[in-house]
Amino acid sequence: MIREWFKELWHYREVFYFMVWRNVKVRYKQTMLGASWAVIQPFVTMVVFTVFFGKFAKIPSDGIPYPIFSYSALLPWTYFSKTLTQAGNCLVANKNLITKIYFPRITIPASYALSGLVDFVLAAVILFLMMFYYDVRLTPGMLLFPGLVVLLLMLVLGVAMIFSSLNVKYRDIGHSLPFIVQLWLFLTPIIYPTSMLPERFRALMAFNPTVGIIEAFRAALLPTQAVDWHLLGLAAAITLAIFLGGLLYFTKTERKFADIV
Repeated sequence: MIREWFKELWHYREVFYFMVWRNVKVRYKQTMLGASWAVIQPFVTMVVFTVFFGKFAKIPSDGIPYPIFSYSALLPWTYFSKTLTQAGNCLVANKNLITKIYFPRITIPASYALSGLVDFVLAAVILFLMMFYYDVRLTPGMLLFPGLVVLLLMLVLGVAMIFSSLNVKYRDIGHSLPFIVQLWLFLTPIIYPTSMLPERFRALMAFNPTVGIIEAFRAALLPTQAVDWHLLGLAAAITLAIFLGGLLYFTKTERKFADIV
């Protein structure tokens, strides 16, 4: 099934490329600051978190400057949350295209997932500048960075395929997505480190794949943390299951999209 999926995607690669480029252009069309919004959102969020949670609430950051601690997690989280919110509604948003011509429907959520990486790269530049400012040196763990990006891409695409398919039939999904993403934020160690949680809660949180991925991002970037391979391995296994499950569900339901969207 996956082989046929890639084969069809390759056949329609020009449509896929057009959709990715269209998403990048439309995102900042008629904005004064343009692509700067890719940096502004995580940076301003980091400042707010630093003031309220780092300074006032005194939440620990495992010996890392809190701006670096929060931004290193906000970098992958912002990509995940924005892409999921947009891709979860992408089929309904593109209903005119779906009902007029045939192309692999998977290209729609996949184009949102790939175009979001442009914002990710721009925001990553700010993180490396902050690390230089705080004299946080790069480590050999940086070699994990590309693999973690691929893992994050698979996770967001897998979840987006499920939600976008459900949203075609049940429009409540589109309304509930912002709430789901907001709740997911507090279930992921962005504001706080996992070390401050009781052991029993850490075991439960390990089944949230964003926990293992974001903790691995921090460990790959910061010299004071080591990669928790057990946590990352569990996150990778769950991510793969979500991706394959999402792909299977999407391919089974896409035949009816044009009829009910």
